[in-house]
Amino acid sequence: MTRDLTITEVRLTPILVADPPLLNTQGVHQPYTPRLIVEVVTADGTTGLGETYGDTKYLELARPLAERLPGRSVMDVNSLFGLDLAVDESRVAGAVDAGGLRGVQSADKLRLSVLSAFEVACLDAQGRALGLPVHALLGGKVRDAVEYSAYLFYKLASDADDWGAALDPAGVVAQARRFKERYGFGSFKLKGGVFPPDEEIAAVRALAEAFPGHPLRLDPNGAWSVETSLKVAEELGDVLEYLEDPTLGTPAMAEVSAGTEVPLATNMCVTTFGEIKEAFTKDAVQVVLSDHHYWGGLRNTRQLAAICAAFGVGVSMHSNTHLGISLAAMTHVASTVPGLHHACDSHYPWQSEDVLTERLTFTGGRVTVPDAPGLGVELDREELDRLHRRWAEDDGGMRDRDDAAAMRAADPGWRTPVMPRW
Repeated sequence: MTRDLTITEVRLTPILVADPPLLNTQGVHQPYTPRLIVEVVTADGTTGLGETYGDTKYLELARPLAERLPGRSVMDVNSLFGLDLAVDESRVAGAVDAGGLRGVQSADKLRLSVLSAFEVACLDAQGRALGLPVHALLGGKVRDAVEYSAYLFYKLASDADDWGAALDPAGVVAQARRFKERYGFGSFKLKGGVFPPDEEIAAVRALAEAFPGHPLRLDPNGAWSVETSLKVAEELGDVLEYLEDPTLGTPAMAEVSAGTEVPLATNMCVTTFGEIKEAFTKDAVQVVLSDHHYWGGLRNTRQLAAICAAFGVGVSMHSNTHLGISLAAMTHVASTVPGLHHACDSHYPWQSEDVLTERLTFTGGRVTVPDAPGLGVELDREELDRLHRRWAEDDGGMRDRDDAAAMRAADPGWRTPVMPRW
């Protein structure tokens, strides 16, 4: 029987999801973070799921795109990327994206961040209709489970969670122990750029002592000067798997790279295909941390991985606050990438809420690659509706992520730092 895979409806559901007060160089996560859930429905009743950022500027692009999809085949994913999506240039002023801490904003990156959710939803629908997992649509998995790293944060205390504060090396180590005991993670990444470098060096040293032989990473999101970056690399060169975005911009990263043997990773200076040439020819980075959200989906992620392999550059995955739909998509595409030698990042253990009927689980620090049709996850509509009501009832204060504003609420004297901070 031939199935009618014509798109008949696209449902967009913006939600607010609880987020702990995790610190970064731009401030702190606000109590709720916006996400957008995309559902693509076909004539035969198949529904595919996607997820991306839910801030206002993404919704403004997603809504007109959703209106243009009915009547198209869910199989015709390529045509999505040919659609003309007008971006208000005033919304992308070229500043660092404080919410995602993912480099310089651009109209193309904003556009791809929206398209990625629709691409994933179409691939999910295709897989469900054909009885194939998404990884099969991407060429097939080369591993049965994908390894993830514990994502450690300096953190404020909160009555909304039971993690407690982590504001010094002892707090960071205690957080890491809990991650290892609960999820079995074998590598650890600390979000830095929060305290003076000497304090963060001490925290990484404490991790190395508590977890000897485990891969460690430090990510200050470009908070340091070239000089400071080289100092930290020298101090921690014997324990770091890589140093992530110690300073801002490809030229500065190239200076650091020339002065240290510690591999440099990035999700800030290589975030589009157009940024690859300069970074690779200058040997500014040795590991690119992909993110299917702003790279434009799962197929573009595979293309990025192929380019990295051609230049001998490592590849892994960046993460921002996300739910299970995104984790499933990350796991599917990561399972198809040969030479994935670094554990992927994921915020998922920090999220106490989800829109799935069953949460994805980490066993031994890994997520088993789903073999069920599509992404292999199911939507919990009651929970989706609850989180959407939270968004609808919000007065607008949480609909756009603003780490600096959240930090000012906690510390009225806070001022967004001038970069580099140190």
